[in-house]
Amino acid sequence: MSGHSHWKTIKYKKGSTDAKRGESFSKISREITIAAKEGGGDINFNSKLRMVIEKAHSFNMPADNIERSVKKGTGELAGGSLESVLFEAYGPGGVAILVEGITDNKNRTFNEIRQILSQNGGKIVGEGGVQWMFDRKGVLSVTHENKEEAEMAAIEAGADDVYRHQDVLDVYTKPDEVEKVKKGLEDKGIKTETASVGWVAKENIEISEQNKKACEKLFEALDGSDDVQDIYSNFKE
Repeated sequence: MSGHSHWKTIKYKKGSTDAKRGESFSKISREITIAAKEGGGDINFNSKLRMVIEKAHSFNMPADNIERSVKKGTGELAGGSLESVLFEAYGPGGVAILVEGITDNKNRTFNEIRQILSQNGGKIVGEGGVQWMFDRKGVLSVTHENKEEAEMAAIEAGADDVYRHQDVLDVYTKPDEVEKVKKGLEDKGIKTETASVGWVAKENIEISEQNKKACEKLFEALDGSDDVQDIYSNFKE
């Protein structure tokens, strides 16, 4: 596994302003609503919802907010007319990009994403244009003093592969085995920082520093959209 490059809303956890906090709550609320809409409101039978609520807790999201978002998804409260969307694009340096979003108006979001891309050296492509360059995987982020011990524990727990970058160990699983591997790690005293299902590049490409900076600027602009949840790319960090 060559690793992956992603730009996730988790970065807001490090934000200190109320505005950033509000943005993260809004995006996570949408994730909760969609998860409840797709798989029901019981976390015992909806692993996706359980993972998103765990993420909400890591942001110290109030329980009332979480409950309202779940009820919107199950139809107990109004406001659940949301749908998941996936946009495919190329960015600066020929970088392949997948943009996951949640919206109540797909055409509006499509036009907004297309405009952001065109203003920042990117272009949207048709369905299947870049998705084939990625695999759908479970991804757990682990911080542990002994990386070799953590890697061995992950493999023993059923992980498909692991990838080290900086102080973090990314653990890759099949999409439906995230929680099994997470429990296996926790049983060995290894805490997972985040757990999610996302897109992992099959191969990462080298790009210039100039193009990296241009991609970062593009990702910031995309992430500024209320409808964008996660952004994945295939450039090598």
